[in-house]
Amino acid sequence: MKLLRDIWLVFARQMALLLRNPVWVIVGIMQPLYFLFLFGPLLRGALRMGTAEESYRFFVPGLLIQLAMFGSMFVGFALVAELRQGVIERMRVTPVSRLALLLGRCGRDIVMLLFQSLVIVLLAMPLGLKVKPGDLLLALGLLALIGLLMSSFSYALALILRSEDALAPLLNTVSMPILLLSGILLPMTLAPGWLRTVSDFIPFKWASDAARALFAGNPGDPTVWKGLLFVGVPAVLCVVWASRKFAKSVR
Repeated sequence: MKLLRDIWLVFARQMALLLRNPVWVIVGIMQPLYFLFLFGPLLRGALRMGTAEESYRFFVPGLLIQLAMFGSMFVGFALVAELRQGVIERMRVTPVSRLALLLGRCGRDIVMLLFQSLVIVLLAMPLGLKVKPGDLLLALGLLALIGLLMSSFSYALALILRSEDALAPLLNTVSMPILLLSGILLPMTLAPGWLRTVSDFIPFKWASDAARALFAGNPGDPTVWKGLLFVGVPAVLCVVWASRKFAKSVR
């Protein structure tokens, strides 16, 4: 019970800070909207898909995976600022759980991610997207797992590097191959065999396949549980890693 209370306290504080300055919610959603309205119409002709519904069933799930990955990957910059301001240092004198310091922040990031994802889905519906509520709910659960994975990963790196100058180039170096190998914008079936083999080691490739199966109305497709598994296991490992870094930083 104490852990849940501590998580709620940290989450409530982080949400209050976010609502005081919601500009990051708007900024974070702008790039996916550019892709939706400016790149999405090109995809139907490029992939020779028959209908707009078929095109957006392929494109929107990948767009949501991209938002989950990159919207959560850079949250560590805020933690570096808190380290510099002494916020984390002041946590030493509080009895709050060190795990709660991580999960409360991750909870804020996941709520923001799910809100942005719902906005994108609603805006895509007039363009031809159709998805069942149950399938959408499961897809949002998958996005929440990705948000947990990437935000805890980012916080752990921030606690290790403690510098935006070191964190920025590292994340940018990691993000580009992930984007290209996840099949987010174009299907990996178009890639040569060796590139498809490499992409099989990227969890987000499986997440993209799972999200597309859900938006196509196939929740029983094997790619769905594979996507949940291949994202869920790294998410748990990153939470354990990041919580240990918080414990070492605040003790």
